[in-house]
Amino acid sequence: MWKLISSNSCLCIRWLGCFVLFPSGFHKMAEEEDDPGFDEDLDDGGNGADSGQGKRKRLFSKELRCMMYGFGDDQNPYTESVDILEDLVIEFITEMTHKAMSIGRQGRVQVEDIVFLIRKDPRKFARVKDLLTMNEELKKARKAFDEANYGS
Repeated sequence: MWKLISSNSCLCIRWLGCFVLFPSGFHKMAEEEDDPGFDEDLDDGGNGADSGQGKRKRLFSKELRCMMYGFGDDQNPYTESVDILEDLVIEFITEMTHKAMSIGRQGRVQVEDIVFLIRKDPRKFARVKDLLTMNEELKKARKAFDEANYGS
């Protein structure tokens, strides 16, 4: 069984159905090749010590650490591994958002656009379908709970 691993020697992740193995020095190579315009967009904008150095604001670090631990990594994975995964996640979200904005109603992202984009990936499609179904069930349960408590 394959899983997400991070160690001193490598980082192995499952990306779009394929396993990708990154050598231990990969994060240093990735930092050198970063697009400077991308750094500016994600800068935290604060006036702290980090704002002048072009550091990115990490949005998903806590969640990614938990996910990595859940997939078999150490409870405290290397910051570089988390940073690489976060860069990949942000890149994926950005690409999907741009694609979704280009189809359907121009300049707007709707659920149907995302479903259309992932329709050919059975695992992603099934997960989105499950999440949308669960969302509807939760809405109905909240409505029923509110009606029971406050009367209708």
